[in-house]
Amino acid sequence: MSYYDWLQTEYTELEEAGLLRHLRTVMSPPTDVITLDGNYVVNLGSNNYLGLSMHHRVIAAAVSATYVYGTGASGSRLISGNSVLYETLEANLAKTKGTEAALVFSSGYAANTSIIPVLVGEGDLILSDALNHASIIDGCRLSRATKKVYRHCDVEHLKTLLAEPAGFRRRLIVTDGVFSMDGDIAPLPEIYEAALNYNAMLLIDDAHGFGVLGKDGSGTVSHFGLEGQNIIQMGTLSKAIGGLGGYVAGSRVLIDLLINRARGFIFTTGLPPATLAAADAALNVMRTSRNLRRQLLKHAETMKAALTNLGYTLLPSQTQILPVILGEPQRATDVAEALLAEDVFAPAIRPPAVPAGTSRLRVTVMATHTDSDIEHAIGGFENVRHLTCSE
Repeated sequence: MSYYDWLQTEYTELEEAGLLRHLRTVMSPPTDVITLDGNYVVNLGSNNYLGLSMHHRVIAAAVSATYVYGTGASGSRLISGNSVLYETLEANLAKTKGTEAALVFSSGYAANTSIIPVLVGEGDLILSDALNHASIIDGCRLSRATKKVYRHCDVEHLKTLLAEPAGFRRRLIVTDGVFSMDGDIAPLPEIYEAALNYNAMLLIDDAHGFGVLGKDGSGTVSHFGLEGQNIIQMGTLSKAIGGLGGYVAGSRVLIDLLINRARGFIFTTGLPPATLAAADAALNVMRTSRNLRRQLLKHAETMKAALTNLGYTLLPSQTQILPVILGEPQRATDVAEALLAEDVFAPAIRPPAVPAGTSRLRVTVMATHTDSDIEHAIGGFENVRHLTCSE
């Protein structure tokens, strides 16, 4: 028996459980309608919520930066990769978030797995929402701090865990602002009050709220009017900003400490100049594009109402993320494939990305969808509705 036979065994187990995943090939820009595996489909599977990856000002900024600065950073930021474009972007992010400073990482995953181990370690306590993103979960593991999970958005449970005597050195509460697979918004005012009462730090992952909620799209903290409070805000440049990267915004001393302690920052090559310039341009477009945000949420309400009227089971999302619950992995896969035959792409999401028994289609609209796109997508869901009925 070969040492590697276990690989086939693992693969077969995934296949039989309906959890096998395959890469699909996008042969067009990531817009409202894409060419997927050679088929022209309405795209309901993108995080490019405002469509900024194809905005003419964003593309022009990327092209110009490439001509001036080349294609790569050529080193980590502490060596030779700290382009002036980083400093411009970080100043813009801090201004948008209303904080003293900001720091850009290579991705949102790298940001969370770097930030959390700097904030807490052995002898400390993390309070984490049950549905937090995988990058938060992995950041908690890397920190070696004690972790307690509170029930999803259950502030009373959070306070119960905070009140338990244990003698921890530091406490950190961490939560998504907008939950990526459920589309609901964390009750930040109540969580912030709990953090104050129990002398805990508060870290918000605002990946899916940034660009969508709050004043000028500045995110979930602004949505609740909590600007200026001592809240650490993490986010990404790969969702509504339409590019690549993660960031953290907070006090100057926090950012300086992360520069010296965050391993995912210290040991990573800087982002390409085009990526930085594009993100800064997109950030400027985002802040002045109220109509894009309104259109995004209008499409979400239209789609949500239509799917509900068709009899689909949706979680009570308050945002552009609409989870259509189908239960078992194979059913979610079957419905997603049937929708593709209707020229609608709505990806199936299965464990471990979501809890067992809650496999779903993660439907996300874009501001750049046309009314015709939305109507076509609704028609596709109507045509495959029979597949969701229990036998």
